[in-house]
Amino acid sequence: MKKIIQRVALTGIAALTCAQVALAQTYPTKPVKLIVPYPAGGITDIVGRAVAERMSESLGQPVVVENRSGAGGSIGAEAAARSSPDGYTLFVGTSATHGTNPSTFANLKYSPAKDFSPVALLAYAPLLIVVHPSVPANNLKEFIAYLKANPKKVNYATTGAGGSVHLTTEQFALATGTQMNMVPYKGSAPALTDLMGGHVQVMFDNVPSAAPLAQSGKVRALGVTGAKRSNLVPDVPTVAEVAVPGFDSGSWIGLYAPANTPAEIVAKLNTAANQALKNPALLETFKKAGLDPQGGTPQDLASYQAREIAKWADVVKTIGYVPE
Repeated sequence: MKKIIQRVALTGIAALTCAQVALAQTYPTKPVKLIVPYPAGGITDIVGRAVAERMSESLGQPVVVENRSGAGGSIGAEAAARSSPDGYTLFVGTSATHGTNPSTFANLKYSPAKDFSPVALLAYAPLLIVVHPSVPANNLKEFIAYLKANPKKVNYATTGAGGSVHLTTEQFALATGTQMNMVPYKGSAPALTDLMGGHVQVMFDNVPSAAPLAQSGKVRALGVTGAKRSNLVPDVPTVAEVAVPGFDSGSWIGLYAPANTPAEIVAKLNTAANQALKNPALLETFKKAGLDPQGGTPQDLASYQAREIAKWADVVKTIGYVPE
């Protein structure tokens, strides 16, 4: 009897495997929905639409972007996590939804590790450290020295407590042994306006929005938070070059499917995503937006995500931030 049960179980597993392989061979047979958890026009949306267009060509079916914004990206993430794992709903995850949110939200209704199948890392964008011209520092070393000489006398702008700008600024302060005061804003535009007006002295902002202000002299660019320099401000050194070896912090964007999506479908999506990231038109779009294309395997994204979650959990704990 035991052998019969084992035989039946093995037969069932074989049948399921064959069905999944057959599904992957025909997939997709209809349009694929790609949930972007932020409004249209932002960096995440730019990446999502550029990748969707090129993946449509590879997959032979439209990949249609659906913007579901709110709650730091968690509304869109929850919707994607609850979707059927059949490859017809995908998600554009970010350094917030799959990096900082687990540490900054008290009651997150999804698990980045358990509710998603990683597909591919898509893009990375560093932040640009910009200061008001009145700050007596012409470079990053001088700025750090100024901060050390004036603890808690410099105000920095963020786009909201618990967000990537806030936490990256705090990570920088921890790494350099400095202290600043946070002033939260409802977005980058009002924060930059107050920076130019001298109401705050420094901000770590997205390169595309901050670089033109630096080039016009309205603010002064001191450093880039990524592992390498930005193509939009190639003359501005990284924090790692100048002050903190190994410092690497910024926004990243990855492609995900709901958990338990068949491995064969994930592999097909990974191939399509990596092909998309080699497209000349997409690369030009990324370049203009200050984005570095990434790529790689699903495991690469899973490993990267795990490191990011651990890193931000440590920062949040060290600064004493209370999840809301």
